[in-house]
Amino acid sequence: MADDFRLEWDGARVLAALSDAGMDGLELAAEHLLQVSSSLAPHEEGDLERSGEVTIDPGSGTVAVSYDRPYAVRQHEDMTLRHDDGRQAKFLEQPMSTERDVMLALAMRATGKPLKG
Repeated sequence: MADDFRLEWDGARVLAALSDAGMDGLELAAEHLLQVSSSLAPHEEGDLERSGEVTIDPGSGTVAVSYDRPYAVRQHEDMTLRHDDGRQAKFLEQPMSTERDVMLALAMRATGKPLKG
């Protein structure tokens, strides 16, 4: 006599777990970007780098990294400003490119967790 085998598929639960894990992965990637960009942000007294934050909106599936100082955009965009060694304009844009593979790996690792167990 063959053993009975029963498989139940709860697609809604699987999709919800994958969506949650995907948001977790995006948050990890954004936190990494924040850390790297903060180390590149122009530093006078540290206000700009301390103002960096990660914002998550699960409803729209978006994660953002931002800096909340009135001068943040000018410091980021104005390539003529002088900065201390190791600090620079494009402090957020540049690591979006150079840290791309790390951020993708962080996001992918988190997204795959529900599938492992």
